[in-house]
Amino acid sequence: MTTDETPEGAPDRFTIEDVPDDKRYELRDGDTTIGFAEYHDSDDRRIFTHTVVDSAYGGQGLGSRLARFVLEDAVGRRKRIIPICPFIAAYLKRHHEYDESVDWPDAAVR
Repeated sequence: MTTDETPEGAPDRFTIEDVPDDKRYELRDGDTTIGFAEYHDSDDRRIFTHTVVDSAYGGQGLGSRLARFVLEDAVGRRKRIIPICPFIAAYLKRHHEYDESVDWPDAAVR
């Protein structure tokens, strides 16, 4: 689990945790799950299939925080990133620091 700090140095109430039994990362506000990024692994590939953040938490950058966390975790595990999920794909198109770890799916995979 991760707990980020706010710019003021206070603990952040939002956390992200990998829940491998459910094949997803969960974004939480305290004990409440407010978002997730689903994935499945195939050999050395982590295939991201669906990402959701509760609309009540919109505009806070939490979707981007979730995307950054899951991508960093995949890279740290030496997984190739396969973005089937439109949200993760859009994030990757704006953040080229992950380019060397991404295999874009072709039309047959979608």
